[in-house]
Amino acid sequence: MPDDLDFSGKTVLVTGGSQGIGRAIVEGFAWRGARVVIADLDLAGAEAVASDLRASGYPVEAMGVDLADATAITQMIAELGQRTGRLDVLVHNAGYFPLTPFAEITPAVLERTLAVNLSALFWLTQAALPMFRRQGQGCVLVTSSVTGPRVAYPGLSHYAASKAGVNGFIRNAALELATENIRVNGVEPGMIATPAMANLGDAQVNHDIARRVPLGRLGKPSDIAGAMLFLASDLAAYITGQTLIVDGGSTLPEV
Repeated sequence: MPDDLDFSGKTVLVTGGSQGIGRAIVEGFAWRGARVVIADLDLAGAEAVASDLRASGYPVEAMGVDLADATAITQMIAELGQRTGRLDVLVHNAGYFPLTPFAEITPAVLERTLAVNLSALFWLTQAALPMFRRQGQGCVLVTSSVTGPRVAYPGLSHYAASKAGVNGFIRNAALELATENIRVNGVEPGMIATPAMANLGDAQVNHDIARRVPLGRLGKPSDIAGAMLFLASDLAAYITGQTLIVDGGSTLPEV
């Protein structure tokens, strides 16, 4: 029986792949045969990840892009197409979420949050459509969040609004693109142990959060990568317009 998680011959683009969840996603696809392109604002960090993986024999490369810039996104996808000739899986993982009390959210903070987390998803998917259509299929995956669609967290109203919008995009884009064999799905992480957790507080805060998770720990980046690999694979060929909650059971308690 063929390996259902073999991505040999596939090209995967991962935004925000230089650290944390994004790096785990990059590694997960690369280890399973995909050619992976990391698109990141931190080009130096992305190049370092790509270099590490290439040294182990995995075809990974990096591209710099500011995902708040629609024109830059379009140019980046065009360059990717010239480099690789195809795109099979688009993973929008990059996120922006400075912890900011509601009364202190500025237009600049709100605009960049919506631009990176939500608007970029539109421009990435639109730019990828020509390649998906030539291939007769495509897969769009998004790192959403339980914050916004399911729960709330103090200081993240801007982020919550963007992720609620992401889930709306997933459902509606999936419906519109289904006739072209393009699937759109997402993962809703709970609290995951990444460098970005520093936005939420110090080590004691993170320890307190972990104690409240029913499974007794913070999630690992690989927990999210595993869900992404499943949704990108043929095992999920009949799944579209859905999000998979990966939160250790955090959203289960009633109080």
